[in-house]
Amino acid sequence: MNLSLLSHELLVLALGLGLLLVDLWLPVPAKRKLGYVAAAGVGLILLYSLFCVQLPASSPVQYAFGQMYALDGLALFFKRFFLLAALIVLLMSVEFADRIASGIAEFYALMLFALSGMLFASSANDFALLFVSLELITVTFYVLTSFQRARVTSLEAGVKYLIIGALSTAFTVYGIALVYGISHTLNFGLLSGVAAQYGDNKIFLFGLALVLVGLGFKIAAFPFQIWAPDVYQGAPTPVTAFLAIGSKAAGFALLLRVLFIAVPDITARWSNLLIIISGVSILYGNLCAIPQRNLKRLLGYSSIAHAGYLLLGVAALSAAGRSAVLYYLSGYLFTVLSAFTVICLALRGVEGEDVGGLAGLHRRSPLLAATMTLAMASLAGIPPLAGFFGKFLLLKAVVEQGPTHPGYYCLTFTALAGVVISLYYYFGVVRAMYWPGEAADLSPIVVSKPIRLTLYGCIGGMLYLGLFPNGLLEAANQAVKLLR
Repeated sequence: MNLSLLSHELLVLALGLGLLLVDLWLPVPAKRKLGYVAAAGVGLILLYSLFCVQLPASSPVQYAFGQMYALDGLALFFKRFFLLAALIVLLMSVEFADRIASGIAEFYALMLFALSGMLFASSANDFALLFVSLELITVTFYVLTSFQRARVTSLEAGVKYLIIGALSTAFTVYGIALVYGISHTLNFGLLSGVAAQYGDNKIFLFGLALVLVGLGFKIAAFPFQIWAPDVYQGAPTPVTAFLAIGSKAAGFALLLRVLFIAVPDITARWSNLLIIISGVSILYGNLCAIPQRNLKRLLGYSSIAHAGYLLLGVAALSAAGRSAVLYYLSGYLFTVLSAFTVICLALRGVEGEDVGGLAGLHRRSPLLAATMTLAMASLAGIPPLAGFFGKFLLLKAVVEQGPTHPGYYCLTFTALAGVVISLYYYFGVVRAMYWPGEAADLSPIVVSKPIRLTLYGCIGGMLYLGLFPNGLLEAANQAVKLLR
């Protein structure tokens, strides 16, 4: 076995273990700075991936662990995606560190262990590795969600996430058992060769459906979304940010592999199911977000809606739809992480993280106000930001399939209705920043240099991907070539 294929995962695990060892000898005041060390380490791994890890044209897919682990274009795309997300979240965590009473080094290390699970998930080519990577992600988030042990809301969020996560794990394991019992294989490549002959086997189909339930939990799609608002609200802000982008993207990476590598013939028959889940997720998330006052809870419902938008590309059952999913996730990364970075700084000490706590933000920190405005506009799909072009690509992929199935036209109308609804609550956040109430706190907010650079990077990412999408779109097209 060539261990160099697992270089991303091994380096991240070594970095996490190294942080825990260094923590033994560091004085307490210096432990907060370990977040910068972790971020620098992740940044170096990202650079190593970009410049040193290339797939040879003669062998576009390389395997390890008896073909359980696959390093291909799709895996590399998601690995770099997760490394960039973790880099930004770790920098955000340093700003949040003084709100964690103890164990800050463990907090950073758990972030890295969750990252390693995401890296493994991006290369899963077997149901066994799918399950292990999901559990590595989920178990670390159980701990991270309830890390602020002095806050009842954090503990409550951790318990809810644990109970519902354990239930989804049970569905996943049972589904894998049924699939294996009928097909006698867990490997995606081998399964794709025999899945068509089990297309009418109810036990096999039920097993696949249970696996999709487990993945639906990870991406927070309806009707498996009930955990998202409460957990987003109660978890520490950097954890919520990592859940919103890292965990969701890992779920989509696995969903794409299961649907379009393991069982593509059966997926082609599930267009109605995918259309319904996508449409209902969009409507549910957007309608439930309207009355929310807690900003993290609002973004929790928004996350459900965006899972629905991403499922547009999956439901389209086309290469254009799948590449649109990757493009949309990339724009979503910069958008969501910039929003949560602003929340981390601007709503510090605000009871219930109420939207009203942003009042007067344009005077307290013009940079934070501008960043949040652009983030809300991108989430709403306003040009020329990344969110607009991402939604355009997804809707285009769905409309192209309209002649084959009238349900795609209904789905397009539903998605457009969701975009219109979302304008109300996204721009309600913008209104709160620029039209302050009488009791608005106008004390200036100090933004550290690393966070300032992070925000500039996120703003640049939103604008660049919206104005010059061709480079990323070409990379996304190359990444999904192996999907059927």
